[in-house]
Amino acid sequence: MGTVTRINGPLVEAEGLAGAAMFELVSLGPHGLPGEIVSLRGGQATIQAYEYTGGLSPGHSADCRGAPLSALLGPHLLGGVFDGLLRPLTDAGVWLDPVAPAPVHSARACRFTPLVEKGHEARPGTAIGSVEDAGSLPYLVLSPGGEVSAIRPAGVYSPDVQVAVVGGVKVTLVRRQPVRHALPYASRLEAVVPLTTGQRVIDLLLPVSLGGTVAVPGGFGTGKTVLLQQIAKWCEADVVVYIGCGERGNEMADVVAELGDLTDPRTGGRLGDRTVVIANTSNMPMMAREASVYTGVTVAEHFRDMGYDVVVIADSTSRWAEARREFASRSGALPAEEGYPADLASALAAFYERAGRVTTLGGATGSVTIIGAVSPPGGDMTEPVTTQTERFVRALWALDRDLAYARHYPAVSWGGSFSRDADALVAGAPDSAARRARVAGLLGEADRLATLAELVGIRTLPARERVVLLGGRLLREGFLQQSSLSPLDAFCRPERTAMLADALLAIVGRCQSLVEHGMPVASIEERDFSPILRAKDAPEAEIATRRDMVLDDLETLR
Repeated sequence: MGTVTRINGPLVEAEGLAGAAMFELVSLGPHGLPGEIVSLRGGQATIQAYEYTGGLSPGHSADCRGAPLSALLGPHLLGGVFDGLLRPLTDAGVWLDPVAPAPVHSARACRFTPLVEKGHEARPGTAIGSVEDAGSLPYLVLSPGGEVSAIRPAGVYSPDVQVAVVGGVKVTLVRRQPVRHALPYASRLEAVVPLTTGQRVIDLLLPVSLGGTVAVPGGFGTGKTVLLQQIAKWCEADVVVYIGCGERGNEMADVVAELGDLTDPRTGGRLGDRTVVIANTSNMPMMAREASVYTGVTVAEHFRDMGYDVVVIADSTSRWAEARREFASRSGALPAEEGYPADLASALAAFYERAGRVTTLGGATGSVTIIGAVSPPGGDMTEPVTTQTERFVRALWALDRDLAYARHYPAVSWGGSFSRDADALVAGAPDSAARRARVAGLLGEADRLATLAELVGIRTLPARERVVLLGGRLLREGFLQQSSLSPLDAFCRPERTAMLADALLAIVGRCQSLVEHGMPVASIEERDFSPILRAKDAPEAEIATRRDMVLDDLETLR
């Protein structure tokens, strides 16, 4: 047993912890506040406390627990709300007790169904049983590898009850997993399968692959939270892990309430039944933010090993980095740019490295896709968290303040964003590649000409360039803008996205053809394009009809 010698906010120093190891959990004081050893110098240990340290004083006890920071993984996760250490909040009171990580008996009893028989040789990572009442997806109990020497019959069991013995290892429905080490897998696969988000600007121009990484930087008021919530609701993933890292409590309450009310289009049940919410709000202990992202990605890897595609949404990684900066300043670490610790880049790289599409140890295919929001102060995209994050992600969805203030949602800047996997994701679909190239080219040229038109006036531009500006406006208003409140427009299937893009490109092409044949551009600009602009709120069967209405109207100019 050691003794606390110094407390400085979340930083606690203790002496006398014989045999302590780095990243070992420690119980502090009479209440057993959880902390983690982050530095050992001689006989002195520096501990990162995960609870408010008010009331803790020098002389209080510090006891090593003999294990690293771990998450309790099991069938209780889906549909649950947890704090940054994965302690359940669903049935918690108004005031949270600073207790140790959740005991095993806090998870609910579940109905277990065996999938193998006694004597079966189960390779590591294969399913030996399932739990059917653990959310909207079957929860698989995975084998540690070896011969099944005992397995229980179907029935309802407590989470800590042994349901099987495989290779001499007792298997229960729950297990503890260290959060700072990635779970193993057999091999990593190429990023060739797109993740459909239902947001047209993303799926067409800035696609992300299953197992990819995305940063979503944007200043205050640009719609980061709304965009991430839309992706959580509508993306075609099997499991969604939503990490509210330092966000406001009312935003997290909205997320939990909406996930509980929405119907899952894939299963017909509650959308929340295939979602894990980790709520570490701004008024919770700061250092629990630092642990929450690792806890969330460990949960994601757990479901990935069952063969599921998992999306991790971290909102926001800036708050996580600020927690690291706070602790580094208290520990006296040498600061880097803007006071952030010198290992910020390494920490970001280690977090995003845990994404990927893999072949699991059991031979299944699963993926973890990480989408991290970044909240640069004042919208400064040159600050350290944003610039360092851009180095390690495969896609960037930068949110533009001017678009947001113009009520253009989602305010994703098609010019300031990128997707490094876009070419690979459309390589097998020539039509998709050509469509994306035409839309991106038209938007880029329209942006360039818009800047010129502000200087010299639009009427001084040649007719062909004025048609380009018209095409850019049609694409922005009729394709890129998307209402999160519309029942038809909140989610857009890839087929519907292609139909809308092709319809608008056909109209722009007709306008260019008319100008080339001598038609005055002013006559074209005065035509009524509202039918095609409103096609995004119409059923798919009407899109072609609305396109033909506009094309027929343009033909009357000949």
